[in-house]
Amino acid sequence: MSDLALDLDRLTAIDVHTHAEVSKDGHGALSPELFGASADYFKAHGHRQPTIDEMAEHYRERRMAAVVFTVDAEHATGHPRISNEEIAESCAAHADTLIPFASIDPHKGRAGAREARRLVEHHGVRGFKFHPSIQAFFPNDRMAYPLYEVIQELGVPALFHTGQTGIGAGVPGGGGIRLKYSNPLHVDDVAVDFPQLRIILAHPSFPWQDEALAVATHKPHVYIDLSGWSPKYFPPQLVRYANSLLQDKVLFGSDYPVITPDRWLADFEKLDIKPEVRPKILKENAARLLGLLTD
Repeated sequence: MSDLALDLDRLTAIDVHTHAEVSKDGHGALSPELFGASADYFKAHGHRQPTIDEMAEHYRERRMAAVVFTVDAEHATGHPRISNEEIAESCAAHADTLIPFASIDPHKGRAGAREARRLVEHHGVRGFKFHPSIQAFFPNDRMAYPLYEVIQELGVPALFHTGQTGIGAGVPGGGGIRLKYSNPLHVDDVAVDFPQLRIILAHPSFPWQDEALAVATHKPHVYIDLSGWSPKYFPPQLVRYANSLLQDKVLFGSDYPVITPDRWLADFEKLDIKPEVRPKILKENAARLLGLLTD
């Protein structure tokens, strides 16, 4: 699956975690209440919701590639998603820089599985994003298994939000979002039941960092992305594993636009990471996982 127009030699990094927050017609990926809570949490007031064209320009200027996705949580929130097709088509117009992922609410069952196949085969989608807390499901719920089965068959990654989320933080009742769904141990069951499915555990998984490290160490196709936190706040055990046992399975991710790649990389530069490990985290591990680089 190396048919993207990415020039790996040109790229300094691959950001595996960025959000399409607004559609071409101005429709937001989340409700204004949840967007506001996220801005409070990340101290990102005043940040614009960039279009995908603007995201492409931002990353192209930095000689980086970026994985782009939204979150489909229509069942739990009642808020219509941004179209996966729109994201895929917009990314295709910037195939030198952007890599489209899709999001399908697992409550859609076999209809969601059919959509996943169509998105990969006809729209060039390269992976799928799940946010268990917003989508209100445990990753090991059998209702999601037809969707995982298709994703595994198609050979593309599944990225799962893990740990606490800034979305809903500070809103009464957390905006209805339950943190329990995003314990990475629930994803361990998925890794057992779908042993060839490539899985990314997104974020330092507070308060379950050790669980995430255990799953990624134990299951050969489970990776960790480092998005959503400034590297200066990474737990010491995460840095230790990234430098050693998991140096081939840790991925650069920012959580753009709430955290910019500039901010993330400036703090990462100060982190005690071995020189030979840095290029793996910033580009090589993601290139291999996404099928852009083969051994």
